[in-house]
Amino acid sequence: MSENGNSPAPNRQKSNRVVAGVCVAFFVGMVGMAYAAVPLYSIFCQVTGYGGTTRRATEQYADKVLDREITIRFDANTAGVPWQFKPVQRSVTIKIGETGQAHYTATNLLTTPTTGHASFNVVPELAGAYFNKVECFCFTDQTLQPGETADMPVVFYVDPDIVNTPELKDIKTITLSYTMFPTAGNKPVATAPAADSKAITTGENLGG
Repeated sequence: MSENGNSPAPNRQKSNRVVAGVCVAFFVGMVGMAYAAVPLYSIFCQVTGYGGTTRRATEQYADKVLDREITIRFDANTAGVPWQFKPVQRSVTIKIGETGQAHYTATNLLTTPTTGHASFNVVPELAGAYFNKVECFCFTDQTLQPGETADMPVVFYVDPDIVNTPELKDIKTITLSYTMFPTAGNKPVATAPAADSKAITTGENLGG
């Protein structure tokens, strides 16, 4: 109670409104930071290879090729996209620093066009910093017409500096794994399939 017998309720209410406003602003800011963290984390992983994320190469080729071979194994998975998705070859053996190429295929099993986007990583995770993709279907969304099958290439090399990392100096095998996710709201980029629903698309539709 104040000296004149009146309660300081107006001041208290004003103080409560200020506190409430600060709390709301803090909450909105935290939500915004959470959404911003997703693309920032993705960019960080691609630049550093953290968590087994492969790197997008800025150079077409390694500056040297070692007289030492390494086997690259290929894995494919789907997560909600109605496609049959698999590697053409299960593995390939190349020299460290040599540019290699692999192919995946994807078939749309529905009677409507569908769009997917591939995420990727390598095992062991530490090798992600040394696995460089020069070209890859995973760089862009892929749209397939009903029953269409697409050839999806990936061009890559293993950075020779991998042998200078104590944990990887004796590495003999790297597994490159892709998971294809559905992507909503994208316009089709592939042409209509020919009479044969298994027709292979041209490189114009493959991205990367």
